[in-house]
Amino acid sequence: MMYSKNYVCITGASSGIGLETAKAFASLENNLILVARRQERLEKLKEELLLSFPKLDIVVKSVDLSISENAFKLYQELKSYQILTWINNAGFGNYDSVDHQNLDKITKMLHLNIESLTILSSLYVKDYKNVEGTQLINLSSRGGYMLVKNAVTYCASKFYVSAFTEGLALELAANHCPLKAKVLAPAATKSEFGQVAADTDSYDYDKYFTTYHTSKEMADFLIELYYSDKIVGLVDINDFDFKLSEPLFKH
Repeated sequence: MMYSKNYVCITGASSGIGLETAKAFASLENNLILVARRQERLEKLKEELLLSFPKLDIVVKSVDLSISENAFKLYQELKSYQILTWINNAGFGNYDSVDHQNLDKITKMLHLNIESLTILSSLYVKDYKNVEGTQLINLSSRGGYMLVKNAVTYCASKFYVSAFTEGLALELAANHCPLKAKVLAPAATKSEFGQVAADTDSYDYDKYFTTYHTSKEMADFLIELYYSDKIVGLVDINDFDFKLSEPLFKH
């Protein structure tokens, strides 16, 4: 198939880090495929971006990836696009002890954070592993490299993302594939994440965190990771600086 345009695909693009990442890639003159549940927010973002960057082609896809079967459908719908960068940003957290956690919410979280991310990553790797200039960036968390009190299940889901993506990166390199797999691990980031994780209508980041980043700062860090030859980009919890590194899991 001959493609006339290249795209960056971002899941979870309607708010937070995903939204700011969309703005960042638009400013770099990339055509975009924006994926999220909330159609009206996607349309609003598309309209806003086209005002600043009228020459871009921006595709929006409203889909609930907490239903993992939808990941297969989404990818199939995007087969006609040449996607040089795929960013699995969609995900949510949960603040609660294991004995009190809402299992309906936890099940959706695991479907989204683990299953859909794995499905989309695997399908993308199958199609693009030998395409020069391609990248797969998966969003993990500092909770994907350390345990956080009252967020055990969420951390476990992000440990999976970190291990899966680091392992995939090593596998691609061992097979001399040009596709690069990378993992971004934010620490506390001001977004809707806190509200969803705590099941509340509002969440005061200043109350719960002495230091945090904005979603725009994390999107800027993602761009830094994108342009680097490193595999891991993570926030150091000691000084809150962003650092790039090789895989951190023993291998």
